[in-house]
Amino acid sequence: MTHPSLPKRPMLGPLPVLRSPLGLAHAVTALLAFMILTDVLCFGAAAYMRSVMGDVASGAGVDLGTADRADWAMVATSGMYLLGLLGTATLFIIWFHRVRHNAEVFAPDVQRRTPGWAIGGWFVPFANLVIPRGIAMDVLRASQPDPYASEVRHRGLLNAWWGMWIASNLFGRFTSDQYDEANDPQSIHDATGWLMAGSVLDIASAVLALLFVRRLTAAQNDKAMGRQQPLQQPALPYPPASGPVPGA
Repeated sequence: MTHPSLPKRPMLGPLPVLRSPLGLAHAVTALLAFMILTDVLCFGAAAYMRSVMGDVASGAGVDLGTADRADWAMVATSGMYLLGLLGTATLFIIWFHRVRHNAEVFAPDVQRRTPGWAIGGWFVPFANLVIPRGIAMDVLRASQPDPYASEVRHRGLLNAWWGMWIASNLFGRFTSDQYDEANDPQSIHDATGWLMAGSVLDIASAVLALLFVRRLTAAQNDKAMGRQQPLQQPALPYPPASGPVPGA
């Protein structure tokens, strides 16, 4: 007598496993600290140029060497800023993808976008003002002790950093345009004042980003230390999450 065969268990791919974000977080933190230092130097260079151009605009005598030093300070600090920004952005996105990967282990059902969006979302024009923040919110939710709680820990810090990051980027473009279009001592004097204000916004954004990296990394590390990983093989593959997540 033959018996009906049992239904075959669905074949699943390898489950994600936790990967430590600590090393990347330390590197990102160091680079953000470097950016803060660079912004301080940019502020000082702009203040020096503003002083020199103020003297020129008022008719006070300024020797050529002083003007050259002011110009060199602006060029050097701008170069430092661009190099630091490139390195910081690259490592930050790598860290961001790492913590999103870990969220797939902690609570995959509260993630509204795949891990690839943790990288690609930064490069979609206009959408990059929204997508990374949504991913960060989902990762924060998955990384807290209860991912299904109504409140998300560190949500206020995320919102503060994200708002300041957008503000500093938009204001930075405005100040750069003002300085590039300045063609006389008075307009350069005025434009450097905008640059100094932009440096202050950049510093605030970098400080908030540094705090966010440290808080989220610590949350994932604490959660990982209190659980076994990888997760047990589920009986059925979990479906992709759909719809809004409460508290996002």
